[in-house]
Amino acid sequence: MPSTKRFQHVIETPEPGKWELSGYEAALPITEKSNPLTQDLDKADAEQIVRLLGQCDAEIFQEEGQIMPTYQRLYSESVLTTMVQVAGKVQEVLKEPEGGLVVLSGGGTSGRMAFLMSVSFNQLMKGLGQKPLYTYLIAGGDRSVVASREGTEDSALHGIEELKKVAAGKKRVIVIGISVGLSAPFVAGQMDYCMDNPAIFLPVLVGFNPVNMARNDPIEDWSSTFRQIAERMQKLQEKQEAFVLNPAIGPEGLSGSSRMKGGSATKILLETLLLAAHKTVDRGIAASQRCLLEILRTFERAHQVTYSQSTKIAALMKQASSSLEKKGRVYLVGWQTLGIIAIMDGVECIHTFGAGGAPVHTFFLGGLPSSSAQGPQFCFSQEDFLTSILPSLTEIDTVVFVFTLDDNLTEVQTLVEQVKEKTANIQALAHSTVGQSLPTPLKKLFPSIISIMWPLLFFEYEGNFIQKFQHELSTKWILNTVSTGAHVLLGKILQNHMLDLRIRNSKLFWRALAMLQRFSGQPKARCIETLLQVIHFPQPLSDDIRASPISVHIQTAHEKEQVIPIALLSLLFRCSILEAQAHLAAAPSVCEAVRSALTGPGRKRSTDPLEALEPALL
Repeated sequence: MPSTKRFQHVIETPEPGKWELSGYEAALPITEKSNPLTQDLDKADAEQIVRLLGQCDAEIFQEEGQIMPTYQRLYSESVLTTMVQVAGKVQEVLKEPEGGLVVLSGGGTSGRMAFLMSVSFNQLMKGLGQKPLYTYLIAGGDRSVVASREGTEDSALHGIEELKKVAAGKKRVIVIGISVGLSAPFVAGQMDYCMDNPAIFLPVLVGFNPVNMARNDPIEDWSSTFRQIAERMQKLQEKQEAFVLNPAIGPEGLSGSSRMKGGSATKILLETLLLAAHKTVDRGIAASQRCLLEILRTFERAHQVTYSQSTKIAALMKQASSSLEKKGRVYLVGWQTLGIIAIMDGVECIHTFGAGGAPVHTFFLGGLPSSSAQGPQFCFSQEDFLTSILPSLTEIDTVVFVFTLDDNLTEVQTLVEQVKEKTANIQALAHSTVGQSLPTPLKKLFPSIISIMWPLLFFEYEGNFIQKFQHELSTKWILNTVSTGAHVLLGKILQNHMLDLRIRNSKLFWRALAMLQRFSGQPKARCIETLLQVIHFPQPLSDDIRASPISVHIQTAHEKEQVIPIALLSLLFRCSILEAQAHLAAAPSVCEAVRSALTGPGRKRSTDPLEALEPALL
């Protein structure tokens, strides 16, 4: 077998029963760790799932010393200081907008958050009679906002080329690169390019791992690793020529699912920072920690308000799971930016849970503000909904309407009445402010309503956006919890790991390998070999395939379903891929197949001929 260093950074599989003690879990980045709170998530009922995921979301706001004492947190002095400094740099662009630009960039969920926030802050600026200064970049282009195209984030050159296009002719560009795990090459390349061109660009890196946990495996089309780039940024931060904002927020409730807590923390951190910059620049003063803390506390209160509805959230989760179990579909119908939040949740279910056939659909009504003209338009009319969605609805489908009481409630009521003729499984998620109430005719149409009432906020114009941001974040928490919990109830999760995810990028490739090691206890070499065999099946593995770049394996794997469970069953039963597929087909669910294999006759970790492959794989 040809020598390759592609797998050198992968730790050897610990002895069975010694996984936690081996240092393997400690060596994982925080964003990839298994959260102790949810280690038995697969055994939880709907009410328990809501409580556990709510506790995980609360970790975003835990202060230094409460958990993970060695890591800086969102409320840490060092993080708040950096936020104030970055807000100051944004203010410099706001004061002299000619030739200025603020770019929000990321892949997958991070790119969708970049899109949402650029829309919001351009809307804010237009409301003040100012020229919009924000734009966004998402790996794979605009189509990635509404479709899962995770593999596109693996190219550093793609990120740089996209940045060059939007920054052409600009004099001062702040580039906020978002990578939850400090892992996306799309962002890494942009940060490196900015540091090489300091006369125009100021790079700001946002993620939720310490820099020493940033990905350190080679980027195929770049000369530096993500960690090396982040370390370089840290050194430049002393001169305020680059910034790294990376508070720890604890592991995800569903291991590695950065769409959840990572996406929420991105929204909280950046909306706080940018809103503080706008709020204070008009007063002619610098942003302060006090201003940041005022805004952060409103987001923290939003968590309490949201999860006070846990009983109704659990009921919606059970309804969604029931529809999916019967091979029905779940439709999320949202207005304004709450529709974008719904779109994000539906898109992300596909690659997160291997949800073939996209069983969670979203429909966005109300149109975007005109400041979003730079990006895709998700303006579906009522007529579109009636012609493309309504005719296909069945009694086993669930439809969730997501709106505020400031939206067009006549339009909401009309759609609900028509949907109710097709299915009784309708629910509402409705946001209101103290003093508002849902009209009785509309209220009577819903068997269940998650009604969230928000206190009045007395702020300046910029501060009014806090309420909008609260609505969005609350909606995100609820939809993430419902869609995740529905798939847990369907048996898609083992402990708190997503076994049936699709391998769409390098981050997911390494996560897949780690899961095979964790659950099989087999040597690293055998896990690598089996994973590659399943990916390329039925084509036999040749030395050339084994030596191929990781991107080649991902290109083959990303359209295949059940790669990880088939590989795991092959390892556990020491059987062929065809036999593993048969085991899986005979089981009621993916996780039941694996549980059965794990609890079967004891498997010794014996001397294996594949262990002899180890040196070659290093």
